[in-house]
Amino acid sequence: MSPTNPSRRKFLEIAAASTAVAAFGQLPRVLAVDPDKSPKRKTILSFFCDDTTPFESVGGTKAFQTFLDYCTEHEIAGESSAVLGWGHGPSMVRNPSDEQRKFFEQVARGWKCGIDTHMELMTHYGLFDFEANSSKGATMCEGIWLYEPAITVEQYERYLGNILAEGERIGVRFTGLTKPGCGCNVCKPRYAKLRADGHTAPNPALWKALLNLAKQGKFRGPTVPCFFTSSQTDYGIFCKAKDKENGVYELVTQGVDRFGIGEADKPPPMGADYYITEDGKSGVIVRSVEKGDPCCLWYCHWWTVNPKNGVGWGEFQKVIQRIETHLEGRVVWMRPSDITNHYHQADGWEFLDNL
Repeated sequence: MSPTNPSRRKFLEIAAASTAVAAFGQLPRVLAVDPDKSPKRKTILSFFCDDTTPFESVGGTKAFQTFLDYCTEHEIAGESSAVLGWGHGPSMVRNPSDEQRKFFEQVARGWKCGIDTHMELMTHYGLFDFEANSSKGATMCEGIWLYEPAITVEQYERYLGNILAEGERIGVRFTGLTKPGCGCNVCKPRYAKLRADGHTAPNPALWKALLNLAKQGKFRGPTVPCFFTSSQTDYGIFCKAKDKENGVYELVTQGVDRFGIGEADKPPPMGADYYITEDGKSGVIVRSVEKGDPCCLWYCHWWTVNPKNGVGWGEFQKVIQRIETHLEGRVVWMRPSDITNHYHQADGWEFLDNL
């Protein structure tokens, strides 16, 4: 998601209700916790961290190392994206600077620290030309490209496969995909036209391409978690494509970024209280646990939570400390890919009975 225009939340609220298999939220709750028929299940916690890059302006490599150390120390789990060709420059993995090389070493280390790595596509901006090693001159942004109805399975598979191959150059195995947000002057009217024409969800060819890549073993695991949007009502896990041991799932978060980002007409509502209050009695995480939701997910951005200069890093730590204080024994942390792997293998949430 772009730091200058967090457009994912606004545009994709419609998409959260697209046709899919849903497991919780205000949809059929047959797979959710039934306290009268089963032991009290734990609620899974996880998060997505968008826009993670090695640039010094957002903390650099040392900040990401500190973040991973913190995740390891507190045994939390989530996801952090890696954008290998951010902006309009070349792929950072083909001739990396010393700082970039050290950063990607930390990205590869992330898996051992409980952190998935999503491709937020290749540039977060224009489509990348892998032969020219540049996105200069691109006429379409990556985010909206995921919705264009004319794109074929083969085109998606080729482009995403190239990103996966770029990651392998420096030892990064991607686990899933995050939609890069964009609010540029070209994308805004095109999004409006797509909505008017009824194209409110990603092109179904995208899910087929991701499934094909998973079946080829291109992703780290057998299932591919995807993050596109959040919803206070229709959150949950949505099966988009599957074939035997492989599957593609959209994870719709019920929590949004409140570590330093707000709506266009409102100031950033920073604070841990949105997630869990100091007394542990309220907040989106607490409400989710009390309702018996199988999973509580939220998202944040690297430029707000990085340990060096992120305005929300202290609040992020407060959230973790409060969870440890008030929800011990009632929650379990998982990477998004662990959630989709377990859910796919069990064909539902029954695996929670064994946690």
